[in-house]
Amino acid sequence: MGSPLVAILSGAGISTDSGIPDYRGPNGLWRRNPEAEKLVTYEYYMGDPEIRRRSWQMRRQNRALQAEPNAAHRAVADLERTGVPVRVITQNVDGLHQLAGMPARKILELHGTARSFVCTTCHKRGPMEDAIARVEAGEDDPLCLDCGGILKSATVMFGERLDPAVLGEAVAITKACRVFIAVGSSLQVQPAAGLAGVAADHGARLIIVNAEPTPYDDRADEVVREPIGIALPTLLRTLGEES
Repeated sequence: MGSPLVAILSGAGISTDSGIPDYRGPNGLWRRNPEAEKLVTYEYYMGDPEIRRRSWQMRRQNRALQAEPNAAHRAVADLERTGVPVRVITQNVDGLHQLAGMPARKILELHGTARSFVCTTCHKRGPMEDAIARVEAGEDDPLCLDCGGILKSATVMFGERLDPAVLGEAVAITKACRVFIAVGSSLQVQPAAGLAGVAADHGARLIIVNAEPTPYDDRADEVVREPIGIALPTLLRTLGEES
């Protein structure tokens, strides 16, 4: 991926303006409904058909699949189009950076994508809308059409490891960048959160854009509390002018 000038770590907060709720904020999903966490926990999902049925109904109603990119996503893509070397490392599974025009090859999805399904046995992948169509046609727990294995979203569930190759690439990008912007992330979920520390350790200018305090604020060169949809476009325009 080369040596980026700007690395952007994006968390759930960058997508809230697109109508996708965050998970750990004051009104986050896990705080409002701790039972929902079971639906995305690998051990429960694989061991309980009822959990899978409920998970598929949750996916049917997943607003992320209907969401549109917002001003913050577009600002990231706009910066890349100016010729500034930009790499996105995202904790999100909504695919909105790609929809905003950021080239997929310049995005690392640490937690996978909700826009695809994967078979837990043969690892076949396909578009999530294909699996949802089967659910809407009456299959409450669709199985792999190739091998009969259990299907799941191509996201990293609780209890699953991140892809070590993707994580390794994220660390390499973080060590190489000159500016590291953590936006809309609580910086509480490891190992992604630790990238902010890696960036600071390797001399990058660390900027944190988040409504709530994070554990890395004291290491940041700049902390921005303004709404992301306003603050990030302004910040990235300034960076583009400086480059």
